[in-house]
Amino acid sequence: MKILLAEPRGFCAGVEMAIATVERALDLFGAPLYVYHEIVHNKHVVEHFVERGVIFVENLEDVPEDRPIVFSAHGVSPEIRRQAAERKLQVIDATCPLVAKVHYEAIRFARKGYTILLIGHAGHDEVVGTMGEAPDRICLIESIADVDKAQVDDPSKVAYLSQTTLSVDDAERIHEAIRDRFPHAVGPKKDDICYATQNRQAAVKKLLDEADVALILGSKNSSNSSRLAEIVQTAGKPAYLIDDSSEIDPGWLHSSDAVLISAGASAPEDDVVDCIDYLKERFGAKVEYRQATASESAHFPLPRELRS
Repeated sequence: MKILLAEPRGFCAGVEMAIATVERALDLFGAPLYVYHEIVHNKHVVEHFVERGVIFVENLEDVPEDRPIVFSAHGVSPEIRRQAAERKLQVIDATCPLVAKVHYEAIRFARKGYTILLIGHAGHDEVVGTMGEAPDRICLIESIADVDKAQVDDPSKVAYLSQTTLSVDDAERIHEAIRDRFPHAVGPKKDDICYATQNRQAAVKKLLDEADVALILGSKNSSNSSRLAEIVQTAGKPAYLIDDSSEIDPGWLHSSDAVLISAGASAPEDDVVDCIDYLKERFGAKVEYRQATASESAHFPLPRELRS
């Protein structure tokens, strides 16, 4: 068996910052520490913090007034910020700067009177937060069919934005459908889909032809991890989204396979190593490291609330 280990993979700068934020807040304030929503969408990261005394909440009413609240990497709506301010909670904002950028774009377009078509997945924390910036001006678009059904006040004043963790190919197809229906539609100055999402998808695409099967490390509720598995499946090859080696069914694999391994932007490298060790022990696999796209050097500082 041959393992094609994709580079880049795993944690992005936004996830690293969010995790470091919770670690630092635990050091400063101790447990229990409250976090609004999962800090990132990964089972093992969440379990690690629960063991250290972090309490993940879906309602700010569950947060005592004498304890700080960390906002997750996916961002929150203005209403959540208002509720936190009303209760005088100490807020530590771990929103990824690339998600915050989409929020700012939504505000900018709404102020100019545009109807905003937000491409994303209903119910995803990032989408919920972004739509909260201008709920009367934003229409959620999940598919090309939604573009056809979208109701806008003025066809000459349409803008489109995207969730940062979408499939690049799917998003571009929807962009084209928007531009076809609304020729004057405008998008963001810079692509909303984050650099890490694009790089991981590009790496998987580049290695697809050599692979017989793919194992993608990441949790089921991780959008960017799910998109990696979908890319492989769309190409007609089997791909399995797993949290760790305990979820591998040996029947998926053959001893002569070339196995593509990648990891979503919220998946720890320890899970990748665990998977590789399993394949080495079970199938005698050998690892080939494949730098499929440019190296990443992005770094985001801790929230300003933790810098002093």
